[in-house]
Amino acid sequence: MPAKDDKISQIDGYDRKILELLGADGRMPVTELASRIGLSKTPCAARLKRLVDDGYIEGFRAVLNPQKLGLDHVAFAEVTLSDTRESALAEFNKAVGKIREVEECHMIAGRFDYLLKVRTSNIRRYREVLGEKISSLPHVASTSTSVAMQSVKEK
Repeated sequence: MPAKDDKISQIDGYDRKILELLGADGRMPVTELASRIGLSKTPCAARLKRLVDDGYIEGFRAVLNPQKLGLDHVAFAEVTLSDTRESALAEFNKAVGKIREVEECHMIAGRFDYLLKVRTSNIRRYREVLGEKISSLPHVASTSTSVAMQSVKEK
């Protein structure tokens, strides 16, 4: 039987509740967090620090409204590479990370190699990003695009 990850076994119900509450509201003050999980402030703050130090919490950020920022065009680009050796994948991964319009990039097991979520102001801007940035990434052989008509659920 495989051994359990030591880190996973170190979190308990209090830790899981902290993660759940902060996942919903990352700006929750420690005093409120402590109250909601049933601990005093000091042990709650210590648990929070440990969860950050151990990598369960990677950071805190503002969630921006893309529509208010004029970035309500979402497209998904399927990318097929001409070379899938580890060195080629590493080159692609490094380069795609530099394109600010690419919100997400996932390596896929299927008929193409990567799926990119790309957010721009409109289809014209998406075409520029596709033509000038995505198609120029290392080892890109082909792309195919699907445009989102509506985002039903986003994290």
